[in-house]
Amino acid sequence: MRTGASPTRSGPEGSSRNEFPPGSWPVSHPSQTHIAPPGRARQEPAMAGLFDDPDASPAPPPPDIPAGPSLFGEEAPAPSPDPTPAYRVLARKYRPTGFNDLIGQDAMVRTLRNAFAQDRVAQAFLLTGVRGVGKTTTARIIARALNCVGADGQGGPTADPCGVCHNCLAILADRHPDVIEMDAASNNGVDDARELRDLARFRPMQGRYKVFYLDECHMLSTAAWNALLKTLEEPPPYLKFVFATTELRKVPVTVLSRCQRFDLRRVPMDRLTALYAEIAGKEGIAAEPLAIEAVARAADGSVRDGLSLLDQAIAQAGGGAVTAELVTDMLGLADRSALFDLFEAVMQGRVADALAILDAQHARGADPATVLRDLLGLVHTLTRLKSVPDLAQGNSLPELERTRGAALAESLPIPALARAWQMLLKGGGEVQAAPEPRAALDMLLIRLAHVADVPPPGELVKRLLADGPAAAPPPPARPPGSGAGGGGMRAVANGAPVVQAAPAPDPTPAPASAAPRLASFRDVVALAAEHRRPLLHANLLHEVRLVRFAPPVIEINPSPRAPRELARDLAGLLLEVTGTRWTVAVSAAPGEPTIAEQSAAADTARRTAAADHPIVRAILDVWPGATIESVHDETADRYGLPVQDAEIDAPDFAPPDAEPADMDDEDDDR
Repeated sequence: MRTGASPTRSGPEGSSRNEFPPGSWPVSHPSQTHIAPPGRARQEPAMAGLFDDPDASPAPPPPDIPAGPSLFGEEAPAPSPDPTPAYRVLARKYRPTGFNDLIGQDAMVRTLRNAFAQDRVAQAFLLTGVRGVGKTTTARIIARALNCVGADGQGGPTADPCGVCHNCLAILADRHPDVIEMDAASNNGVDDARELRDLARFRPMQGRYKVFYLDECHMLSTAAWNALLKTLEEPPPYLKFVFATTELRKVPVTVLSRCQRFDLRRVPMDRLTALYAEIAGKEGIAAEPLAIEAVARAADGSVRDGLSLLDQAIAQAGGGAVTAELVTDMLGLADRSALFDLFEAVMQGRVADALAILDAQHARGADPATVLRDLLGLVHTLTRLKSVPDLAQGNSLPELERTRGAALAESLPIPALARAWQMLLKGGGEVQAAPEPRAALDMLLIRLAHVADVPPPGELVKRLLADGPAAAPPPPARPPGSGAGGGGMRAVANGAPVVQAAPAPDPTPAPASAAPRLASFRDVVALAAEHRRPLLHANLLHEVRLVRFAPPVIEINPSPRAPRELARDLAGLLLEVTGTRWTVAVSAAPGEPTIAEQSAAADTARRTAAADHPIVRAILDVWPGATIESVHDETADRYGLPVQDAEIDAPDFAPPDAEPADMDDEDDDR
């Protein structure tokens, strides 16, 4: 048991020999049955006389100190008045004492109530959630529910602790010897875990159960978890564990599987607003509804955070009313109505008005990073209202968002809100990294106002297509090399695809037997890629000019950079794949451009044709800095060239200046 100061100033109470008669043990409450601490024999209270004489009378109180001068002739000091009790902050004063007082955790409360009602209380609980949602409070309520004996001292475990028995009072005062709370952030070693394991061997001293509560348990080391693991898996019947953490992913899975897990949720804003208004009324403080809403919004689902802010606002009010302006100045927030004015001015392209509103908020102490976060939150709210209009009819949003926010969301399209979100989100890093955050915020809002009235690419294409074909000149003829098949071309401007409406006649497929397997030199080059000959494929693509393609004879003009064995390697590949001997002749004739050169020329022609198209031209006029990144022809082959049958010339013999490149010399003699 915890002991107080010794009346004789000889050490902790009970440590002095002359304070209690031999054979006695102090009892803190007459109704308590005292259990001796571990390691000491249980002793009875002060006994009557040895021969059944009457009970020993208590020791007389010490005589009063007489008034008058002291031994040295000085006046005796006057007794000091009782010190003023320390102020208790709202978060402690209004801490819930029972399950009925917990707000926002209905699922957990229902589960625990049913567990107590059915006598199925688990051996270990794991509470997880953000700060201030009630993890420690829930652990203490569980401890009281397990140890409550009722007002008459005869009760058992209950989901509704009485609050008046000695166990309930001791747990509420944080002085119960069987409820051990440990901060795992600072006591995270294996020695601390072993100490708990040793304490678990002894039965409760005063209560019905021992309760070990470990806050921030994710900070425990691996060795500490291993030391507790066996006790956690098979605890004695009088021991319960309660763990709390804000980082669930750091808790070992071996611990998770041994605990009942409860996810404490963020408390909704409407319930926080009602709670703070009720507490302000109990404190006799006049508070504006908008001020309470601002505190609840800043709490971000944490009851304790909001109570701390409300405490600060009451102190700043100095006994007066807590107004919305006071809370805004205290938190460095932008006024909510001014935030709507700022966003409206930006989205309407009124740069001067937007900067003037921002200047006024900055003069009132609004932080640029906070203003940016508020703008992001407003865009998110407006997007939700735009997507789910029924939100404006409920009570989950404040009044200003339900009225003015709904009207603003109606006037803005989803693409504009999405673009604003992306720009504000990207600008957050700029504001944080800039040497002058206010200047960075100004530049961000100017950019956002500049593009606010520019329609998105998809809307612009719809407008142009809605004018009809008569309003736009006919599309230009397809460039050489663009292919004769249907499907049109697809241009990509600044990452946004623009589909050109250029219908083409459906091609008539040729019979499969009419074309040979290798119908053109491009098929031969592709064959090298398909059979994983990357070096041969690269040389055929960039270093070979085709002079004549007449299966089974190919006449090529390789560049000086091509390897000397290129013709032999190509002939070997063709023999391996087709089973037919091919003759690859090296010629000095100029031949046609390489396939890589043909592909580049076709791509240039497609870009030129796309840039001349009226739709693309209109887009480039709206965005002067836009460029055409690429143009894809869905009818082209892998090299960007049109798919067509090659004209095969099959002479009886190779030209006189051809150099045969057969696989083996024996065939040359035949």
